Amino acid sequence: MIRITSLVDNTAGRTHKGVWGEHGLSFLVETPHGRVLFDTGSSGTVLAHNASLLDVDFRTVDVLVFSHAHYDHTGGAGVVLDHRPDIPIYAHTTFLRERYARRNGEYVDIGIPPHLRERIRAGRLYLHHKPVQVLPRVWTTGEIRQRLEPEGRSPHHVIRTNKGWQPDPYEDDMALVIEADAGLILICGCCHAGLLNTLSCVRHTFGRPITAVFGGTHLVSADKAYLEHVVEVFSQHCPDVEYYLNHCTGEKAYVALANAFGDRVHPCPVGTRVDIP
Repeated sequence: MIRITSLVDNTAGRTHKGVWGEHGLSFLVETPHGRVLFDTGSSGTVLAHNASLLDVDFRTVDVLVFSHAHYDHTGGAGVVLDHRPDIPIYAHTTFLRERYARRNGEYVDIGIPPHLRERIRAGRLYLHHKPVQVLPRVWTTGEIRQRLEPEGRSPHHVIRTNKGWQPDPYEDDMALVIEADAGLILICGCCHAGLLNTLSCVRHTFGRPITAVFGGTHLVSADKAYLEHVVEVFSQHCPDVEYYLNHCTGEKAYVALANAFGDRVHPCPVGTRVDIP
């Protein structure tokens, strides 16, 4: 049995009284081989609060995986490191690069919070651009290199290079893949590399059908034509997927997918727990 729990999301579920929502994402993945924490939300305060109410003990987490370096996915890392200072941490090769957003004519740091950057760097940090097995049957996608479909891009996201400010290439954007008996479970952080690009990468890398998609899909700014295209691609290549969508998916995208796939589309606020054989 595989259990996936939403610990941090923009919204809090009504079935779990007292949990808090914040802009961010964190999932706990429990398998017969161990526990993986995927991202840590924006703040340690919210992560710790929700974990306590949902009976999650960070001392029992075996691996921490980061989807990418933005603060809303890394900001709660200090809570995890307080409990497990020696926890293995997996991320992309460029994970420690500073990330910025241009707002009101200024460049604002939106990457790993500075007070956490050195703690993470000094930990058991494993940086890879290729897929890595972090526990038996649990993998990172590695870098999503082939990007024939649109990315989950913001025109305001930039990095600083020796040539000045450049658009963020989102090289660090990765997802998590769990090999379940019936097929692959895909857990997305933000899909800055693009949902369909991530889908294609997983299908070609792992060669098995995808049966469930969790997390943020960065369709929040997608227009009607692109959402119709997303529905068409999933209908053709992944006809039986169950969707548990949150964070940066967006209401329009959720409605479009729900209209297309009916009761296979589910919200995934804080407190959501899904058991998969």
